[in-house]
Amino acid sequence: MQSQFDNIVRMDGTIAVEQTNKVLRNTYMMLGLTMIPTVIGAYFGMNLNFGFAAGHPIMFAVGMMAMMMGLFFGISANRDSGLGVVLLLALTGFMGLMLGPILQVALHLRNGAEIVGLAAGGTGAIFLTLAGIATTSKRDFSFLGKFLMVGIVLLILASLANLFFQIPALALTLSAVAVLLFSGFLLFDVNRVVNGGETNYVMATLAIYLDIYNIFINLLQILMALMGDRD
Repeated sequence: MQSQFDNIVRMDGTIAVEQTNKVLRNTYMMLGLTMIPTVIGAYFGMNLNFGFAAGHPIMFAVGMMAMMMGLFFGISANRDSGLGVVLLLALTGFMGLMLGPILQVALHLRNGAEIVGLAAGGTGAIFLTLAGIATTSKRDFSFLGKFLMVGIVLLILASLANLFFQIPALALTLSAVAVLLFSGFLLFDVNRVVNGGETNYVMATLAIYLDIYNIFINLLQILMALMGDRD
């Protein structure tokens, strides 16, 4: 009787591990797929005129957030269907398009291509390192959740305030904080999948994609400020 119970426990544990590995594998595959619409969107974004965004930064930010929130809601509501995947790819294409303004500024620098490459490489290195830690470590990083949520709220409020004040030093500081904060989110989100806290690969991909996206943008802003050659 005890032997049968042990076999059932081991079987349940094996099934749980296999399910977790499947979610993680599908998440990474989907994450790779999302890079395609992101790159396509970024290509078109680099060739668009964002004069309205420069002239009306607050209205542009609000409009962008409204579009993103609509897509977030649609993805969440359809997480278990093919439509959720389609909406996720649409979101990543839109996010790539929204990279247009910062890429235009970066690539107008003499060493802009090098800076973009460094930001992409740095983002990749951060992802590989933290994803490796989250996957192989036996530690549960769920305790970070509350601290990260408080941090993101404070970061959003400070960023909105700086839209009015336009203080370069504050913007650079916020970018540095954002890199650290979203690195923490990356560790937290991958670890949630590993520990079975997130069992839907569409939602897992969305969370990790947003972490990577925000790390890249803020790392790019830091490198532009510190290394940008405007001569």
